[in-house]
Amino acid sequence: MNAEVNVVSERTLHPMAVNGESLQMVAHFLRSNGTRQIRVPDPRRMMIERYPADLFSEDELEALWAVMEG
Repeated sequence: MNAEVNVVSERTLHPMAVNGESLQMVAHFLRSNGTRQIRVPDPRRMMIERYPADLFSEDELEALWAVMEG
């Protein structure tokens, strides 16, 4: 009867419950991959990457950058 109680209690766990093995896997993943910071988009770099080289002069890029920054 004791085994039946364990089976019933295992079935009633919350679906999002985490066991020790799962926590170890997450900890290992974080140690291996670290936490990654999200880069703030750089409008100047986006302009350079998006448009063909030499489409804008350096001065035009600086002027556009100033407008985009406000």
